[in-house]
Amino acid sequence: MSRLIIAAFALLLAGCTAVAPERPRITESSTEAEPDDRELQEKWWTWAVSSPRDRNPVVDETGEFCGEDQPSDVWFFAGTFGGHAERTCQVPAGRPLAGPAVNSMSNCGSLMRSAKGSVTLDGQQVALRRMEPAPITVKAVKDNPMGLREGRREGQACGLWAWIEPLSPGEHELRIEGEFGDFKTSARYRLTVAAGD
Repeated sequence: MSRLIIAAFALLLAGCTAVAPERPRITESSTEAEPDDRELQEKWWTWAVSSPRDRNPVVDETGEFCGEDQPSDVWFFAGTFGGHAERTCQVPAGRPLAGPAVNSMSNCGSLMRSAKGSVTLDGQQVALRRMEPAPITVKAVKDNPMGLREGRREGQACGLWAWIEPLSPGEHELRIEGEFGDFKTSARYRLTVAAGD
């Protein structure tokens, strides 16, 4: 057996025996399967441009508009379009959470070469998934914060993303940090999950 095959086999075994990091506190089971990369990005970007700037949850600095246009099967979170936000939000019980540490609907080549980010939940690091450029179609409203014309728009989305299984009832803290080039985004969410029915 060649040294290359032996080395590859050793790496495979090492990956199989690695201990998974401790996961954030979640409910015992998820109600929704994690969508594929393109579907998740398309859904998130549609959410991000489906509210005008004056009540948009990505522009919102306090959490007043956290619940604006949230889909029924996932609860989206976001950094900012640049800068920092401190948000206090209510999250429905039994709903998974998803959002980017940093993402883009353009400049995907440069973003994916230099993007850095982290998402932590209750002080524990959440694994990020690198989503390579994928074609998406979004529906934008008038006066959306990205300045897109109203209606259906096509683009290419990419980024570093987190998917979090439904949280246990109670208080949680979610922190998002992301950057690429001169762009920096960060947000701290104080989340309250009510006990389910």
